[in-house]
Amino acid sequence: MTELIFDAPGEHVHVRSANEDGIRVGDQLFERAVILARDEIVGDWGPQCMDEVTDADFEPLLARRPEVVLIGTGAQQQFLSPKRQMAFYREQIGVEVMTTPAACRTFNVLASEHRDVVAALLPVRKTG
Repeated sequence: MTELIFDAPGEHVHVRSANEDGIRVGDQLFERAVILARDEIVGDWGPQCMDEVTDADFEPLLARRPEVVLIGTGAQQQFLSPKRQMAFYREQIGVEVMTTPAACRTFNVLASEHRDVVAALLPVRKTG
């Protein structure tokens, strides 16, 4: 189990844990993919693994025009194709791809720094 922080987070969305049980944001547990912004839980994100991600899935992320988008790819890091990355670069939005637990930790740090961050987090699935 990956517990991220025990202190009170302040006035922003805060991920408490990310593991096979789900992504815990405050007192809510999300068992499916979710989009988070610094100031709100945006809601369910359609894909449940990187193989299901389409260009259309990035539209709600791009529409928010954040400074940076974090994409949590589940238990294993997977990368976006250069073509998919271009959608973010065209809009001058930074994009970082990492495991979901790492994306959650990074989201918490950036949100606490009052950065305009959005995270699209795929569930952490058991492997093997």
